[in-house]
Amino acid sequence: MAVYKGELKVQTVAGKPDYKDITKQIADIVAESGIKEGVATVISCHTTCALFIEEFDHDYTPAGDTFLQADLSDGLEAIFPEQHDWSTFRYPGLKHFEEVESWPDADAYLPGGDRTLLWNGDAHLRSTLIGSSVQLEVGDGKLQTNGLASVFLVDFDRTRERTRRARVIVMGE
Repeated sequence: MAVYKGELKVQTVAGKPDYKDITKQIADIVAESGIKEGVATVISCHTTCALFIEEFDHDYTPAGDTFLQADLSDGLEAIFPEQHDWSTFRYPGLKHFEEVESWPDADAYLPGGDRTLLWNGDAHLRSTLIGSSVQLEVGDGKLQTNGLASVFLVDFDRTRERTRRARVIVMGE
């Protein structure tokens, strides 16, 4: 059995959950692998990002989200509302703030010491619910998505824009 590892990157925006169709990037990594029959596993490198497979939707909201993405966001908002203050969730607590502030790269997480940028308990809970990995079939050297299916990485952390990564592991023959 052969194993091939690749990585993909996407830029996300601040202010809302940001959905990225990563199907083509995964398909490219599968093609690079040279594996003809097997499985591709895609794993998020971030605790506030989730991965899922959904039909590609052709209708968009004014904010640029497909209708399915907007409906998912609305449903998750009902379960885990956006965190805007100390009363929404227990997380993050004082010890967590102190730990992050002690990191050598603390300014990357708390620019200017702004603790409100860690008010992302909703993002952690949403990504936990959706999941951080997906598995897809590799057949005849290609990613098998059955036509309408797309793979999405969603960054639920709306506190700031950033680069997000996912690892792709292709295993097979």
